[in-house]
Amino acid sequence: MNDSTAHTHAFTTTVTEAVLPGVVDPDGIQVRTRPVRPADAGQVVLAMEATGVSFAEQQMRRGKYYDQPPFPFVPGYDLVGRVIDVGEGVPGELLGRRFAALTKIGGWASHVTVDVGDLTEVPESVDPAEAETFVVNGITAWQMLHRLAKVRPGQVVLVHGANGGVGSTLVQLARIAGARVVGTASAKHHDAVRALGAVPVDYRAPDLEDQLRGHAPQGYDAVFDHVGGEGIVASYRLLAAKGTLVSYGTASTRDVQGSSKAPVLKLFARLMLWNALPNGKGAHFYNIWAGRRRLDTFRARLHADLAQVFALLADGALVPQVAARVPLTEVGEAVRLAESGTVVGKVVLVP
Repeated sequence: MNDSTAHTHAFTTTVTEAVLPGVVDPDGIQVRTRPVRPADAGQVVLAMEATGVSFAEQQMRRGKYYDQPPFPFVPGYDLVGRVIDVGEGVPGELLGRRFAALTKIGGWASHVTVDVGDLTEVPESVDPAEAETFVVNGITAWQMLHRLAKVRPGQVVLVHGANGGVGSTLVQLARIAGARVVGTASAKHHDAVRALGAVPVDYRAPDLEDQLRGHAPQGYDAVFDHVGGEGIVASYRLLAAKGTLVSYGTASTRDVQGSSKAPVLKLFARLMLWNALPNGKGAHFYNIWAGRRRLDTFRARLHADLAQVFALLADGALVPQVAARVPLTEVGEAVRLAESGTVVGKVVLVP
């Protein structure tokens, strides 16, 4: 396929996309079509094969994501797709190949334009929906585990929400790294958490902190907390002498009215205070976009980490958790399912 045919192919295609018009219920997400715009210089157009519903979009729907754009916009944090059009300066041999991209917004569309520097190749042997479950979740889990907490064999790790997208990935990667893992989840998900290799604990247990301490009397070498709120204090208390707390969200305030920034700023202040204490413990907030001002370094690190995750997936070492595959045109149903608390893993949108 040479460039001219690629471009005519792209021009004759319409894009189907899901639009958040404002703060709406899942049913209020609109599906519309428009013509595909050809790739600009340094860009490609991906025909989406899979995109996901992650926690970020659940917050965006409520107007609660930390730095979301003004409404209306197309959400979609990441996607997997094949290159159908290349812009000026992009090698033609990328056409037809499958890549993953982290987009923050725009992924919920049948065709997505991406800077070529943001592409990470997906092994052909891997199912696109399965790869999709490990794009934002895989990068997040890998970087928190290996770049922030630097987990080593024999350490003990606590993962809150061990049945979630990031949580289930963290459990698996920590086990691969040789750590022992304790994971909190609701009782109905305990078999799934156990199957991933973690010891499950019911996060609703009245004596939760005592139970968690019982599994690691010396404290945890790393605690991964996406809940935020007041529970973060217990997470910090459970750390071992040189342990690391990695916070990566404020799920506890998802349905709370008011400022999207207040819970995050309160959390930052608390972590900074703890980090300043001379007790050998670390407290970090993980932000997948940190360091993006130095774009080349940011991209190199992201590609390296995601490539490791995809290699583990291709080898069968990582078990993907696809909760459901839902057509893009039924996006409201997909979001409702993702927010229901009844699924293990990630709800994936397909064309």
